[in-house]
Amino acid sequence: MLMGDGDQDSQVSDTAAAIVSALGERLTEVSRSIQRTLADEIDELRDDPQLFALLGASVEGNVETIFGALAYKIPIERVEPPTAAFEYARRLAQRGIPVNALVRAYRLGQRALLKIILTEIRDFGVPPTIELDVFERTMTVTSGYVDWISQQVVDVYEQERDHWLESQNGVRTVRVKELLGGTDVDLDAAETAIRYPLRRVHLALVLWFPDSDRGDDLIRLERFFRELTASFETQGSAMFIAADRVSGWGWIPLTEATADGVVGRIGEFASAAVDAPFVAIGTPLPGVAGFRRSHRQAQNARTVAIASGSPVSAAGDPGLSAAALLSDRLPEAKTWVCEVLGGLAVDSDNDARLRETLRVFLGAGASYKGAARALNLHFNSVKYRVDRAIERRGRPIGDDRLDVEIALLICRWFGTTVLESGQP
Repeated sequence: MLMGDGDQDSQVSDTAAAIVSALGERLTEVSRSIQRTLADEIDELRDDPQLFALLGASVEGNVETIFGALAYKIPIERVEPPTAAFEYARRLAQRGIPVNALVRAYRLGQRALLKIILTEIRDFGVPPTIELDVFERTMTVTSGYVDWISQQVVDVYEQERDHWLESQNGVRTVRVKELLGGTDVDLDAAETAIRYPLRRVHLALVLWFPDSDRGDDLIRLERFFRELTASFETQGSAMFIAADRVSGWGWIPLTEATADGVVGRIGEFASAAVDAPFVAIGTPLPGVAGFRRSHRQAQNARTVAIASGSPVSAAGDPGLSAAALLSDRLPEAKTWVCEVLGGLAVDSDNDARLRETLRVFLGAGASYKGAARALNLHFNSVKYRVDRAIERRGRPIGDDRLDVEIALLICRWFGTTVLESGQP
């Protein structure tokens, strides 16, 4: 007796559902196999470990959605796109990876998935009379899904790319960079173009997330900057622009009166904030020259912060600006520090305490009492540590006191980068 069309369609659908249900129990294995295939075929998708991990999440989300549509006979237009698929498209846009790499990934992913499904059909013992129909059913659904999701992720990619290009290449960014470049400035025209009051006192900031690859760094940085500037009085609208994909520049307009103490308040705000970025801060300076100089100071502070790992650094911190002058010559600085400090230039907790005590002692005019007050220690404790520091150095501090103070300053800002490893 021949099977009716309706009965055969039902058998085909039920068999396809059973096959993807079996594959669904190995979802992670199937997804990782496709992920590796894509990375092997498309160079741009394998260079970054975090981006590769997000690719895996996107693949798994797409495969799970396809399996769900087949298992429960859900029309493609009614499925929900995976969140990871959209986020992966945004990351590729932010990295400047061509959109054709994204589209090609979906085509290659479909091919790899169909190959896995075909193997499963053969192993599943599907009757030969419907084997081809079952495969055609899975191919129809996966093709429809890939066509549908490709349009979705390309739209997300293009929106994100447009947003990025707007923030990178907008008139505001171009004019700000012209200002920083030292070109002649028509103040009225410049203020209109960048929507920022240039006749104020300016405090510049550089903000970034170290080792971050979430894809929304600029959004998070701008949100932090907006919340920061809302926490105290400014003299006009503050300005934030993207410096690159992972860092931003900010300027806060102030008056001489409102500038007092603002650097400290920024440090306190950043220290208390959840998910705060690293912040490098210039000093409040007036006019266009101050706009430029404060920014350069913040850049120098960032250079030191990257080397030292300090989450908040300010150009006004004692010795930071001087330390920044050495940031591109740290190997030479390390050699000199070790020559000046001898055994005191060892990376250990004990030597760190001795160095800090000696630094404060010399900064207090070689006063044990002054250092004791600054360190909140007993006079005798300070004297013991200073004597021990000189002993660790291997020679007394005489005519080379200035060298010692500079070396201690370099140690304070660059830490292990300029110290010798070893035990005291």
